[in-house]
Amino acid sequence: MTGDPGAFATYYPTLLRYVAVAVGLGILMYGLYRLLRLAGVKHEPATGFTLVVPWIVGFLIFVTFPIGLSLYLSFTEYNILWDRPKPLADPLFNYKRALSIRIVELPEGERPIQVLGTMEGETPETVRYREIGRFNWRGKEYVIGATDGYFLKGVWLTLRYAVLSVPLGMAGALGVALLLNQNVKGVGFWRTLYYLPAVLPAAAVALLWYWLFAPSSGLVNWLLSPIYRLLDMQPLGWFTDKSLVLPSFIIMGLWGIFGANTVILLAGLKNIPKDLYEAAAIDGAGTFTKFRHITIPMLSPALFYNLVTNTIAALTIFTQQAFIPTDRQDGWFVNWFIYNEAFNFGRMGYASALGWMLALLVILLTLLIFRSSAAWVFYEGARQEAGGA
Repeated sequence: MTGDPGAFATYYPTLLRYVAVAVGLGILMYGLYRLLRLAGVKHEPATGFTLVVPWIVGFLIFVTFPIGLSLYLSFTEYNILWDRPKPLADPLFNYKRALSIRIVELPEGERPIQVLGTMEGETPETVRYREIGRFNWRGKEYVIGATDGYFLKGVWLTLRYAVLSVPLGMAGALGVALLLNQNVKGVGFWRTLYYLPAVLPAAAVALLWYWLFAPSSGLVNWLLSPIYRLLDMQPLGWFTDKSLVLPSFIIMGLWGIFGANTVILLAGLKNIPKDLYEAAAIDGAGTFTKFRHITIPMLSPALFYNLVTNTIAALTIFTQQAFIPTDRQDGWFVNWFIYNEAFNFGRMGYASALGWMLALLVILLTLLIFRSSAAWVFYEGARQEAGGA
């Protein structure tokens, strides 16, 4: 701050706020402790309850309140440039706006936007149905319109990314874990090396892959340049070519093979009793039979955990899209689309509704995975008995 007299004046109010919050929490904690002691609570339990007060206050202010506020805003028309949210005549209008689809016959010579019309609702802007596709049926042409085709494209892109990246990532993580489970010299070094991606910042990883996939100066295209010359083709535009946007993100997502996923599976492999493999070998079982009937069932809890966490991460992908610009026409991942609706376009009420729909989608798919776990997840020591667990 030396030489800049305005720096202290800039940060001084913030420092005072920090001090005021700390003092307020201290007073609240002391008051709670005295109250618990007067109520007859012993010293140790009273101290424990007192020490969790900062976490409870932070959870209520920074988690519970924003969640409740976003739910309220999802039923309103709220632009961040306005003073306050405005109630909607139809509280579900934001949800309907995101999902409304209309199919109408397209007369010859008519423009699709004229035929599709608008969506009724009391909003400052006119919500129109815009064309997202066409088809012919019984000699007539029909046009498909949606009030927010970009959101539907984002949902479709996000679902495809999750369906493709999660199985590939889990298969790759399992393969790496099996390699790291071998008793070879220097395996500790390789285990440490493969865990490093877990501690790298997601933003740095996104920028790294963006540079690797750069059309003219990227390492990937440089390595593939002999093939390009052989086939007489131009270098691929990984994040700029519409057909390569999804494959590019999937390839980048495979970086998640290493790190925490591999370590979790490696820990699961270490917990498999060797006696099972020895008994199977005595019975004449081969490598594939052991893998199919011993490794996979005993490793299924770790696979189940990775499946749940990877699915949630794939559906809520954000950082990669934030640092790698792509055309909205090609589709944005849902989380990035919601961010832009809220903070770039100012439609906070509509963005809140989209956020809750994404949350419901994540919850639904997670529940389906949990529902399916009874058919393929094996817990050692668990035994299903007639009439109950």
